[in-house]
Amino acid sequence: MPPEPSKPRVRPARLLFEPPVFEREEERFFDLDDLTDPLVMLERSTQLAEAFRAAADKAVDYQAIAVARLADRRRFDRLEPAQIAAMAGWSEAYTVKMIEYGDRLIAKRGD
Repeated sequence: MPPEPSKPRVRPARLLFEPPVFEREEERFFDLDDLTDPLVMLERSTQLAEAFRAAADKAVDYQAIAVARLADRRRFDRLEPAQIAAMAGWSEAYTVKMIEYGDRLIAKRGD
């Protein structure tokens, strides 16, 4: 629809500068990227590696407890190792080992 003759046509203002481009901020890995002293970097990265390793070990323990509970023969809705293996993306043999490990952890905890 053309503008009405009685109204002046508005033109966009000329840009006197380039608008800022919003770039995604670079990812930082626990600020290790900012460390310049290699001794400090080694100490901090070692601490992180140990913490991640401990967290991974703890997560595996919880996986084992979960699969042991899912495979518990006392449950009316128990799952077979093959079913659990398919859900977790494990081999059936590994799943059986994890169930056994989970049973030991549960017994140790007294659950």
